[in-house]
Amino acid sequence: MFDKILIANRGEIALRVLRACHELGIKTVVVHSEADRDAKYVKLSDESVCIGPASSARSYLHMPSIIAAAEVTRAQAIHPGYGFLSENAAFSQCVEESGFVFIGPRADTIRLMGDKVSAKQAMIAAGVPCVPGSDGALPDDDKAVLKIAGKIGYPVIIKAAGGGGGRGMRVVHQADELLTAIQTTRSEAGAAFGNPTVYMEKYLQAPRHIEIQMLADEHGNAIYLGERDCSMQRRHQKVIEEAPAPGISDAQRKKIGEACADACRRIGYRGAGTFEFLYENGEFYFIEMNTRVQVEHPVTEMITGVDIVQEQIRVAAGLPLRYTQEQVVLRGHAMECRLNAEDAFSFLPSPGRIEHYHPAGGPGIRIDSHIYQGYHVPPHYDSMIGKLIAHGDDREQAMARMRVALRELNIGGINTNIPLHQLLFSDPGFIAGSTSIHYLEQWLATRKQSAQG
Repeated sequence: MFDKILIANRGEIALRVLRACHELGIKTVVVHSEADRDAKYVKLSDESVCIGPASSARSYLHMPSIIAAAEVTRAQAIHPGYGFLSENAAFSQCVEESGFVFIGPRADTIRLMGDKVSAKQAMIAAGVPCVPGSDGALPDDDKAVLKIAGKIGYPVIIKAAGGGGGRGMRVVHQADELLTAIQTTRSEAGAAFGNPTVYMEKYLQAPRHIEIQMLADEHGNAIYLGERDCSMQRRHQKVIEEAPAPGISDAQRKKIGEACADACRRIGYRGAGTFEFLYENGEFYFIEMNTRVQVEHPVTEMITGVDIVQEQIRVAAGLPLRYTQEQVVLRGHAMECRLNAEDAFSFLPSPGRIEHYHPAGGPGIRIDSHIYQGYHVPPHYDSMIGKLIAHGDDREQAMARMRVALRELNIGGINTNIPLHQLLFSDPGFIAGSTSIHYLEQWLATRKQSAQG
């Protein structure tokens, strides 16, 4: 096991990784920007290194500064958290070539799964179900492209091979829109991702977003920890997540889970990873794989008892997984609300000083957050300031506990999205479960029209 790990991230995930390290008896080094000098995890870490100004490009995304911090503190491994450099193959390679261990997959695996075209081809080869679409990148031949779309059937969606987070996608409803949409998406993809390659898929009308949590080691072991439903989204950004997904049978879970485990073994995957699917009419369709720990990993931890971050660390150290598939048992139901420093309905960011803070508590309640009374939420980064998680014996109890926790939780001095969560947890459609990925945006649009009318 490692003696010292450098945490190359900020916010709640930096604190989450720090706690996992300390439980394992591992010393920690936290890197931080000047804007995060007073963060809780900086104070709790064994060592800290300021790696630059507030700008992410000059701090959390600046590879030489992170490597230099690892060298001067004599850390043995680097945990990238999520976001920033966590899925950057060049960073993974740089870490390993500099003599440190990257707590995540190898660079070639990140490259394989980071390109949506190569990822889809790898999943087809592994027998993982995929959305009907083009066999790889779209050709430059206009007639061939129109033929592919006709075979798939409209509507179709054009996707950038290097895209992610809802960017680099365009829906096309009829043939006369197709060629212009492809050209526009290629131009945008080249500018945004440095890769103009695009591909085409069938556009599913009302799917759910269901993902499978995986763990794999270097000894040929791969297990799945059930699924999460992340369909409550706004602009492709998740707002509420839950596990297990409503309406998924044990037989469905086993079939898709085993397919994902086999895929992990085939590509030599190492660490924690998540297979993301669109789910419609009882069928799973692979869309991408996240080669890192997910923001929503706590709901899976709550229903399985598996510490996903600790398993990441153990696997990176060369140790085998502590669990077999037979030992993974799903218990109860868990839900997570992402807490953002923003207006609940206009979604405008709300940085500033937290004047008072009263965390929620009670049975089954967990809060993953780095904030405290007097903490200043900086304006330079993502608006998420924490996650509120509720676990119960079943979905109904988890929802009831979340409602109580949302009433108790008080964050003053800044705007937060707590009022949005409170309304959603009283919404009949969401309470019924199995909402599509379009539900929240439609709900918000209806609410806005009612307010204006």
